[in-house]
Amino acid sequence: MLVVRPAGPADIDALLDLAFLSGKGFTSLPEDRAVLAERLALSEQSFARSVAPTEAWYTLMLEDTELGTIEGVAGIKGGVGLHRPHFSFRVMTLAQYSSATGTRFDHQALVLVNECTGSSEVGSLFLRPRKRQAGAGSLLARARYALIGAHRDLFAPTIMAELRGWFDERDESPFWHGISAKFFRLPFEDADRMITATDGQFILDLAPRHPIYLELVDPAAREAIGKVHRHGERALAMLEDEGFTRPGLIDIFDGGPTVTAPRDQIRTVRDARTLPATGGTVSAGADERLHLVSTPGLASFRAALSPARVAEAEVILPQATLAALGVSAGDAVIVS
Repeated sequence: MLVVRPAGPADIDALLDLAFLSGKGFTSLPEDRAVLAERLALSEQSFARSVAPTEAWYTLMLEDTELGTIEGVAGIKGGVGLHRPHFSFRVMTLAQYSSATGTRFDHQALVLVNECTGSSEVGSLFLRPRKRQAGAGSLLARARYALIGAHRDLFAPTIMAELRGWFDERDESPFWHGISAKFFRLPFEDADRMITATDGQFILDLAPRHPIYLELVDPAAREAIGKVHRHGERALAMLEDEGFTRPGLIDIFDGGPTVTAPRDQIRTVRDARTLPATGGTVSAGADERLHLVSTPGLASFRAALSPARVAEAEVILPQATLAALGVSAGDAVIVS
């Protein structure tokens, strides 16, 4: 059975393996053992409430309990942009008018902004290719919202997500080569590594301070603005299904889109019910569907997709689901 659980230091080998599989441009999964080990240590502290909520970074692992293998990862940052600016480009329309010539022009431009300060961020969602079917991605993605909904006091009123931008058939970023590289003068891999391995001062030093007129930009870079990576299309669809929308922000390195949603309006958060669990047989039928079922604890958090029969006063679950979640009959679970 696939179960989402908190990550800890013992997951370092599996997380590093996932980082190598994730490929270029997956900034939140650097191919750096030391950085990932720090991430897992912080995750352990976060689930233990040993750090301030805005400093927390919760890492979740998707585990196949029958095989004992780690099949995916996802994460939630408690707050972004609090110690260093969280820069994005905003796509803006700049209007110009000349009364002398009687002409008006609307110019599309990229403007450097810092609008996400204080938001919580969901990200780092990556699955092994063999698990990209049968609801595994949905389980991993929605488990983050179940955790947020169960502990709203730990997360900001606005939740954001950044998606990896478009890379061409040569695994190159047209946005980077056409725009950002002209300011940072670094290989993409070096800039990508420095985002997580340094304090980000190079962004403050080198990011453009003036609007970039898109009419002057290479067409390939212009077409990549706000375009999601081919492997991120499903992730974007799931975010939109939860109620996330595009506020017009893009990543300053690869041009990938940013999406945001009010925390309490995320579908999985909004529709969740807390009920006592009862073990039993869930009969097959037209009304049977897989529900996201999770536990309300923080350090003991677990989530799984399971058949369930939801009544007014209880939810009936298969015994295998109760065992996978580590709950007993009568314990509270969250179902959506």
